Parts: sequence; structure tokens; C-alpha cells
Amino acid sequence: MTTPRGFCLRAAQPADTAALLHVRTAVHENHLSLAELAERGITADALTALLAGTPASAWVAEDAAGAVLGFAMVDLDQASLFALFVLPTHEGRGIGSALLAQAESALFAQHPRAWLETAANSRAAALYRARGWGDAQDIGDGDVRLHKARPAA
Repeated sequence: MTTPRGFCLRAAQPADTAALLHVRTAVHENHLSLAELAERGITADALTALLAGTPASAWVAEDAAGAVLGFAMVDLDQASLFALFVLPTHEGRGIGSALLAQAESALFAQHPRAWLETAANSRAAALYRARGWGDAQDIGDGDVRLHKARPAA
């Protein structure tokens, strides 16, 4: 079902690999090319295998036509949010916030505390901080590790 904001969330599937890579390489902040992603072990094959093997750990936001507008991924074993990206043409529409809420829900269903890493002065960091992520730890190269505790019931 598409929200009034024009998108819906669903679990990511292996067939979404190309769309996720498109979104990931389209961003302006924290931009990486396909070659740079491959240097880090993030290839189409690796991403497809990850999506096939880890249900309920990745989500996409898509429009009514099925186009992927953004995605989020968590590592449920490590209690970390490791990816949240939105197409630049669709920023400011609540997509990142909705994906973050979905990721947090999955993380806090299994862990009392979660973490993520991001550039300290990025717009992403501002989004996370506005949604309760804090306890920043400098991890070098201008990046921080932020934490968030499970909200009280």
C-alpha cells in the first residue's frame, strides 16, 4: 500500500540488487562508485547473496510504479544499522525517516541497544541525532559511531 507521501516499504528481495546499487551510487553524501563498492566487497553478487540469506534485515521504499527510491539494511547479529540511502531526487519526503523507523523496529526487537557509523558532520548524522541517536564516539577520519537504546515500552 502506498502512503499519502507516495511510497511504501517492503522487504528487499534479491531481485532488488540493481536498484539498491543504483540508489547507493546516486547519492551525493558518502558517494561511492561501483568500483569503490567492489573494492569494499560490495558487488552485485555479494549483495544478491546477502538479500537471499537474511530475511527481514533489508527494506526498500518504492513508489506506486515499483521504482525503488531508497533502502535500509541492518546487521541483526551485530545490532547495527549499516546502510540507509535515498535517491537525491526524493530526499525530504519522509523516506529516510520511514526506513530508519523500520530498521530500528527490527533492531530493537532483538537488542536493547543499536549502533551505526556515519560522517560526524553529515546530513545523515543530523537525521540520526534528531531521531535519538547519540552517545557519539569518534572513530577517526571524520566519522562517529552513534548509539540508540530501545525506547521504553
